[in-house]
Amino acid sequence: MNKKVWFITGAGRGMGVDITKAAIEAGHKVVATGRNIDRVAKALGENENLLIVRLDVTKKEDADAAVHAAVEKFGRIDVLVNNAANFIAGFFEELTQEEIGQQLETSLIGPMIVTRAVLPVMRKQRSGHIIVVSSTAGLTSLEFCSAYSASKFGLEGFIQALQTEVAPFGITTTIVNPGFFRTELLTDQSTKYAANPIPDYTEKREQLMQFWKGANGQQTGDPVKLAKALVTITAEEKPPLRFLAGADAVTTAEQVATTLHQQANAYFELSSSLAFDN
Repeated sequence: MNKKVWFITGAGRGMGVDITKAAIEAGHKVVATGRNIDRVAKALGENENLLIVRLDVTKKEDADAAVHAAVEKFGRIDVLVNNAANFIAGFFEELTQEEIGQQLETSLIGPMIVTRAVLPVMRKQRSGHIIVVSSTAGLTSLEFCSAYSASKFGLEGFIQALQTEVAPFGITTTIVNPGFFRTELLTDQSTKYAANPIPDYTEKREQLMQFWKGANGQQTGDPVKLAKALVTITAEEKPPLRFLAGADAVTTAEQVATTLHQQANAYFELSSSLAFDN
């Protein structure tokens, strides 16, 4: 089926806006969701192929209601894009458990909640494509990003397991690992910094906060091009299980692969000698 029904989270700003516009321009129908529907409507305008629905991804009742509205309007859901995200940065010891919980709720538990709500529709159809927007932080982690990376590593583990479970129903999954794209992720509205300063970390914290704040608006990746790339992927008969978005993401993946190969060989004999003796 050439024209599909998309269900996109976090569609009120950032990459979610670009993905929604790209899907509509390609002739698809889109259910655009966000916590603030006025913001979503302002960002996207009106279109006969567009349905705007309120959705806080951390609330099951919101997800169930949004999926119901989508099916009532368009009859099906072909592509789910778990895009909504936040970024809580800071050294692990300075992050409170509440801040870590907030990161996991939005970037890991939220996609689980939304995916759970959509899966019955896709199973009934015996078709569907679930896309999750991860990060290069889901491939490797950096200092100051422990909570964020934990959420992205968890998201990838969840989707890799889910793929094996839903493949018999004609449902595919794609993990998207963007590098640095010029989205709103690093703006004050999307990024929060640890609010529990410890003096030993002060000098390095100030340096890293300057880096992350300075990176906002300077990222090399074009989110409009990424949005169009996702439209291209969904049109393929066999979508990729993983899509590395951006030259920097490709470089990161190659570095991770090289490191894993080196680690596998470093203690090959000892690692391979741990079975019971016959």
